[in-house]
Amino acid sequence: MDVFAKVNKSLEKIMPLLTPSSVAIGVLAGSHLQPFAFLSPWVFAFMTFAGSLGSGFKEFAKVLARPLPLLVNLMILHVIMPFIAWGVAHLFYPDDVHVITGFLLAALIPTGISSFLWSSIYMGNVALTLSIILLDTMISPLVVPFGMYVLLGAKVEMDTWDMMQGLFFMIVLPSLAGMLLHHLSRGRVKQTLAPKLSPFSKLGMGVVVAINSSMVSNYFQAWDAKLFGMAVLVLLLAILGYLLGWWMARLFGWERDVIVALTFNSGMRNISAGAVMAITYFPATVALPVVLGMLFQQTLASTFGKFLDVVEKRPQPIGKEVAQ
Repeated sequence: MDVFAKVNKSLEKIMPLLTPSSVAIGVLAGSHLQPFAFLSPWVFAFMTFAGSLGSGFKEFAKVLARPLPLLVNLMILHVIMPFIAWGVAHLFYPDDVHVITGFLLAALIPTGISSFLWSSIYMGNVALTLSIILLDTMISPLVVPFGMYVLLGAKVEMDTWDMMQGLFFMIVLPSLAGMLLHHLSRGRVKQTLAPKLSPFSKLGMGVVVAINSSMVSNYFQAWDAKLFGMAVLVLLLAILGYLLGWWMARLFGWERDVIVALTFNSGMRNISAGAVMAITYFPATVALPVVLGMLFQQTLASTFGKFLDVVEKRPQPIGKEVAQ
């Protein structure tokens, strides 16, 4: 195992602590990190590129032969959860349009790239997971602004075209570049370049989280009832996303690997991208629900991984079954 693989494995072990720690660093550093906000989109584009090296255009074809799980996952991500988040935010914060916008944005952003890591660890359907991540990433420049417009309309000012361009250059273009490189190298970059970039990508996540947390550090200086209540709601909505993915997959009677893939892809979100969007295109308070999600995301992924091990038994090796 080379040094990159060792570092990457060590970072994987501390993933549940990486993002909450980065949030704490950003809040404590505050104004010292704020001048580096311009770096966030670039670091995130690198993370997207690195994450896309492990997949090629053929992944889409594999899943298109069985598209229903993909469509159900997208329905959870961009229809069911946004409406629930919008309704909950209206119920608890009816007079705060910025908080409502933040909750809606947190529910509209695409699924998390790191869901591939968790799905792989718990033996989920890798081809399905990659396809959900890639397709959801590609459509995000359309889905996010459209969802914001439908549910918020003129209640909040936003430059839709500028947001679409930002999402394209931050997510879609790096994804296409990574997939193209995978295709041209006939998959060799997955074993050569991707492992070397993987630890830098995880560190990049910490950098993006810290920088974006610093932009809202003033709001975290004193925890009041409102901020604590928002944190609880963000946590409950995140848990609901995981449970919806698991329940819907069970409802359709799909196999365990599909259940695992839908559970992680429905619960995890590309919060780093959401934070960059919130900071770039909206007032700072919009970023609060998004940044709060960083406190829970990786820990929840680890928790639901253990949940799946209990309720969805891993398939046993054939030799072991015979021995029994």
